Amino acid sequence: MSPTPPARRLRLGMPRRVFSQVLMMQLTIAAGVAVLATGLFLAPLSKQLDQEAERRALAIAQTTAQDPQIAEGVLTTPPTADGPVQREAERIRRATHAEYIVVLDTHWVRWSHPTVSNIGQKVSTSPKDALKGNEVMEIDNGTLGRSARGKVPLYDAHHRIIGAVSVGIAYDSVRARLISAIPGLFAYAGGALAVGALAAWLISRRVQRQTRDLAFSDISALLAEREAMLHGIREGVVALDRGGRVRLLNDEARRLLGIGDEAVGQTPDEALGAGRTTDVLAGRVTGTDLLTVRGQRVLVANRMPTGDGGAVATLRDRTELEQLGRELDSTRGLIDALRAQDHEHANRMHTLLGLLELEMYDDAVEFVGEVVGDHRATAEQVTEKIQDPLLAALLVGKATVAAERGVALWVSERTRLPDRLIDPRGLVTVVGNLVDNALDAVAGTLHARVEVELRTEGRTVVLRVHDTGPGVPADQRELIFRDGWSTKKPPAHGKRGLGLSLVHRLAERQGGSATVDEAAGGGAEFTVVLPEALTEPELAPAVLDKSPEPAAVTEEDTR
Repeated sequence: MSPTPPARRLRLGMPRRVFSQVLMMQLTIAAGVAVLATGLFLAPLSKQLDQEAERRALAIAQTTAQDPQIAEGVLTTPPTADGPVQREAERIRRATHAEYIVVLDTHWVRWSHPTVSNIGQKVSTSPKDALKGNEVMEIDNGTLGRSARGKVPLYDAHHRIIGAVSVGIAYDSVRARLISAIPGLFAYAGGALAVGALAAWLISRRVQRQTRDLAFSDISALLAEREAMLHGIREGVVALDRGGRVRLLNDEARRLLGIGDEAVGQTPDEALGAGRTTDVLAGRVTGTDLLTVRGQRVLVANRMPTGDGGAVATLRDRTELEQLGRELDSTRGLIDALRAQDHEHANRMHTLLGLLELEMYDDAVEFVGEVVGDHRATAEQVTEKIQDPLLAALLVGKATVAAERGVALWVSERTRLPDRLIDPRGLVTVVGNLVDNALDAVAGTLHARVEVELRTEGRTVVLRVHDTGPGVPADQRELIFRDGWSTKKPPAHGKRGLGLSLVHRLAERQGGSATVDEAAGGGAEFTVVLPEALTEPELAPAVLDKSPEPAAVTEEDTR
């Protein structure tokens, strides 16, 4: 037999759901406020009713004392049950609904009383204050029980005190008024409590929808998990509010964007400055997997609007992937060049073999000398004008690739570059990107030609790359330096549109510029100016021994 499941025990205590806890707290507060307000209203109400009864008793006493028949009766008649003082006092008592009206002389002897047998006897409470000329209001106990009293002196025609008048209002009537007011007060308090409960329920329902009926412990766990996830993932996350201000940055976003906590509360324009990265985060550039460059990093950005009018942007670092892609392109270009050289070499070997078989030895020697001399002349021409080994090697290799693609690559006669570059690898990036762009632009055209000029003006290096291609339209000459701008199909490894952006950034980082214009005779002419790119002549050996690290990304530009 299966064991009997244990009976569920009733759990006492606070409910777990946010909705239930908020509703319970609001109902408790509303009930507490209603009870407190009722108590605070009842306390002064009781005192107010007492004071009102005392003032009424005093007013009746004052009116009675001013009746001339009362004073005359005290002076001229004895205290009897059918005397004029008793008749007049009873008439006033019945008219005012007072509990009693007692008229007494200076010896404390009663001249009137609702109970006739008490007439002629002394009063039970002292009338000294009234007989001294003072008016008295009080709550006290007498022969008729507890009452609200008013006592005034009684004057004769010569304004001499001849006695006092004491009027009492039954305290039971005061208590009855207080008790009669309580149901109405409770009704108002109950109505207010009902309205408060309804408002609390509506607010709690809204909280329930917004919190998706979670418990406080669930929300706390979600917040802890969110913090761990945001700061643990290797993807930058930037959250923006409905005003476009940054409200959250995780650790990876701070690293990729190069900003800190001071950016929280700022707009992307204020935190990052102008640029494509700013436009993507602000939503001015839309799309998926948008490429952008921040510093020396290539980023892929996506922006997703949120329900509250804000947005969340994610950033992925593609720097290493882009480097691998560029290296793959370079490797493919090298393979193509080697394949072309292999074909060319095979043709030359066949030609040489034919000359030898025909016993044309002199022609064979001349043919070999021409082939070797052409390659040697090209290398010597480049190294004579460009003394930096990295740049010279780059241009010799590009010349081979250009020849295979049917393009003539020329180094201008004005080219002179000493071996004193501060950042030779950065200049290699710039020259490589611009030459590759030019080769792509002129490939397949008649009389295709690319000319490279590298010269110095003091410590400034000026680079010009001129091609005979279709050129760059005037309305697009500013756009080509933006991240992601391209007219070419993307390669297999990713997207284009980074090469010229990197050229522009490398130039600006050194305080220079990168521009494009129409060349004489057609085509495009790119000009890059790099101030302070050369060392002083006497410092050159030391600097060359400590050349800086290469730029983080070398890109192929896309038009």
